[in-house]
Amino acid sequence: MKTGISLHVHEGFDDAVTELAELERDGLDVVFVPESYGFDSVSQLGYIAARTTRLTLAAGILPIYSRSPTLVAMTAAGLDYVSGGRFMLGLGASGPQVIEGFHGIAYDAPLQRTREVIEICRSVWKRERLEHAGDVFQIPLPGGNASGKPLKLITHPVRERIPVLVAAIGPKNVELAAEVAEVWEPIFFYPERAREVWGPSLATGVSRRDPTLGSLEVFVSLTVAIGDNTDEVLDSVRPMLALYLGGMGARGHNFYNNLACRYGFEAEAAEIQDLYLAGKKVEAEAAVPEELIRATTLIGPEGYVAERLAAFREAGVTGIIVQSVDNTTVGRRAALGDIQRLQAS
Repeated sequence: MKTGISLHVHEGFDDAVTELAELERDGLDVVFVPESYGFDSVSQLGYIAARTTRLTLAAGILPIYSRSPTLVAMTAAGLDYVSGGRFMLGLGASGPQVIEGFHGIAYDAPLQRTREVIEICRSVWKRERLEHAGDVFQIPLPGGNASGKPLKLITHPVRERIPVLVAAIGPKNVELAAEVAEVWEPIFFYPERAREVWGPSLATGVSRRDPTLGSLEVFVSLTVAIGDNTDEVLDSVRPMLALYLGGMGARGHNFYNNLACRYGFEAEAAEIQDLYLAGKKVEAEAAVPEELIRATTLIGPEGYVAERLAAFREAGVTGIIVQSVDNTTVGRRAALGDIQRLQAS
């Protein structure tokens, strides 16, 4: 499985990129730069492109609402150009809390919007004259100024097929990712229950997949800590899970809470959300099931982690985004080294 990291930096960016170049020499395959409601990822990725030579540079992820599809295509082509063909376009719907609350854009038709954004991007990269008559986007704009006409990209992209990653967990979204994307990124991946939760969606999507896309790659983010005494490390994961299951969206509109329910944790998910929305964050964290933490991380003795790696591989995972509990240069290099060593053994 490939190894990647997610670069979360709000200060000391130059030092982080220097470290990234060192991790590249150590064998790191991919760096993901997130974009939620902090700094944009595009400017950071352009800088990273100039400081690295081999790494795949992935937007992880660009929300499909905050840029026009054509701008997404131009941005991807530009990043692929400055990196010498090393860019991966990560796309996701995000959620109404961010899209409506921060961008002021209606969170509507996420599934169809994702499909059309990808279709438009691939048309732009092929330098076709852009004409798109979709349910969400119409290009050129009908009824607009008479000067609007189909145009094609002036510049020549490095690649006419830039890899597209779709972050998705809902059944229909996963089905779409399996149909149209090169890479699928789920969150909180539980390998033993993945087939039950996502198997039908993946099978339906793959049945409609263009063979030229190749096999679907699957990247998952996993907290890594190897050792005999890891109870405190397990507890360190609780705040993030409590935040996502309890606070990322309103009651009835929390995709992550829904996922926990589909995994079989209905009662626990409801309790976490009730506590979190009542402002009882510590209690919500304590309510996160240990089984869910262990299943969706790589935390424990070396032999146990090796077994978990095999479980993720058997479940179809092709890449791991390594999250180190010790968020220092030494800690990140150690975590990556451990995963690489265990995979090689």
